[in-house]
Amino acid sequence: MPPLNTPDSRSVSTRIQQSRVRNQFWTAPNQLTLLRLMFIPFVIINVFDGNWDWALGLLIVAGVSDGLDGLLARMLNQQTMLGEYLDPIADKLLLSSLFLVLSFVKKIPWKYTIIVFSRDLIIVSTCMVLYATVGMRDFRPSIFGKASTFCQIATVFFVVLAQVATQPWVVMVERGFLYATFVFTTISGVHYVIRTGHRLRHGEPRAPAVPTAS
Repeated sequence: MPPLNTPDSRSVSTRIQQSRVRNQFWTAPNQLTLLRLMFIPFVIINVFDGNWDWALGLLIVAGVSDGLDGLLARMLNQQTMLGEYLDPIADKLLLSSLFLVLSFVKKIPWKYTIIVFSRDLIIVSTCMVLYATVGMRDFRPSIFGKASTFCQIATVFFVVLAQVATQPWVVMVERGFLYATFVFTTISGVHYVIRTGHRLRHGEPRAPAVPTAS
């Protein structure tokens, strides 16, 4: 048996890790998540082309797949570390892309998109710096972060729906979620900075990596 930390032992460990990642990649929940990632360019194309029916349909399918992959992961006992990272990445890419595109086509005022991107940039930058400097790896989303994500999802859905269904109540709900997105995104960003500062001052012990989905 080769001693620890020899090139042979590291090679075996690398192959085992690569095999584990490949096995996780082909699970049904992760395939659904990857399918959701593939929807993103088609949703963007339909928004730019003004095909709102198709954009809404693809958005609904993406939302159903988001709920279904989590359900399958629990039912089939296929909850993986790869899935814990892929799922929030897919959600964030879809949301960020749609906020940006809907602002370009003048359906969402730029101030809302700027606040969403600014908060995400602050959080990602802070996570990278803390991981590199003090090894902090636990970045669980707060209740405000989850509320912000919910409002962003609802905003995108109702903005697209308002292009298909022009009933007054749809427009009212759309405006309500736009305001809620601005408020909760701002609050969650400020709360994240305060909470991180509190953890650093009190020397909170390091925890296993947990991807942020906020």
